Amino acid sequence: MSKLQYKKMSTEELVVLSQKEDLNALEELLRREQKNIFATFSYLSKKRENVADLTQDTLYKIAQKIHTLKNPKTFKSWLNQIITNIFYDELRKHQRRPDTISIDQEENINNITDKKCKPHEKCLSGELEQIIKEAIQDLPEQYRIAIILRELQGLSYEEIALATNTNVGTVKSRIARARDKLQSGLKSYI
Repeated sequence: MSKLQYKKMSTEELVVLSQKEDLNALEELLRREQKNIFATFSYLSKKRENVADLTQDTLYKIAQKIHTLKNPKTFKSWLNQIITNIFYDELRKHQRRPDTISIDQEENINNITDKKCKPHEKCLSGELEQIIKEAIQDLPEQYRIAIILRELQGLSYEEIALATNTNVGTVKSRIARARDKLQSGLKSYI
């Protein structure tokens, strides 16, 4: 099969072929999910230098464990469970180490700008995006994870409950509280 044929396949088809050890299907699947995973971690992690590593760990875990996925239709939920577990592992690892600050860190390394915007629009859009990202990162981790899985990943309450190993009522409560905190924190900007 050509790469173009793989690009036209659904995620479910790619998962099935990946489970049959079709490396081209796995490569296409990982390529499709990479940006989404990176974006999710950029909102979850307060440390920018960890985002690429967390993304890489997740992609590796997908490749390593794709054969264990029983139902290809549940790939997104399965992927978000992996993302959540890797993030929690990272949090536990950093609780044991004190924070370090890099003096070489560039502030705008992860800014993604729309090239179609005019310069002043880019500036305003970038500033607002950074303010929103910081507001999300300031949320308690349970709220942050729930709101990101709901608003950025588009998961249902049930899928979030499964990914975070909580019940649906807890998920709804965390999302409502996260929205309230974001709304009050961003009130002066929006």
